[in-house]
Amino acid sequence: MAKIDKPEKIFPDITGDYSKIYGDALLSVILYGSAAGGDYRPGKSDLNFMIVLSEEAIDHLDKAIETVSRWRKRNVATPLFMTKSYIASSLDSYPLEFLNMQEGYVLVYGEDVLKEISFEPRHLRLQCEREIKGKLLLLRERFLDTEGKTRMIKELTGESITTFVSIFRGLLYLKGVKIPSSRREIVEALAREIPIDGNVFMDCLDIKEEKICIHRDK
Repeated sequence: MAKIDKPEKIFPDITGDYSKIYGDALLSVILYGSAAGGDYRPGKSDLNFMIVLSEEAIDHLDKAIETVSRWRKRNVATPLFMTKSYIASSLDSYPLEFLNMQEGYVLVYGEDVLKEISFEPRHLRLQCEREIKGKLLLLRERFLDTEGKTRMIKELTGESITTFVSIFRGLLYLKGVKIPSSRREIVEALAREIPIDGNVFMDCLDIKEEKICIHRDK
């Protein structure tokens, strides 16, 4: 299957597929994540979509099984299927996730359900703290699970930096700082605001993007 070099090339097809399934019950198709910004890597990055349906249509996800499966073969991740009411009732529970979507998305079709949402700082601060502490515990556990093997450490590094950049967006929001679009700029911006070693996270990005050659295990 050919790589998708530019995400916008598939917008008409993916919109058409879900429109055929749900008709007027399809309210929005939104691209979010790295493919909506400057960090998309053809053949490497997943394409992440949010599909917003009516309250009635959300109970009929089985209709989309075949379409989801077909697009997965082209590196399109299984979409997040939501309703407008679900989004509205989840901003206090998952502010970081929705902030990350809002800071990097492309409206492909329909209503822009992310544009006007806002976040309570106390909810966002609590989730950022919870995510950082939870990630630290997980990193310690996963590091020991690698048994020091280079390939496994590399995979762990790539997975972890993505999560940390997401948290960094939340911290910049709380600081009242305009959130940059690229991951590297986000690290640089946060390093100017709080005492973190930005070079460590830049190295992690280099590893994820295969700009650093890690020696293989002997």
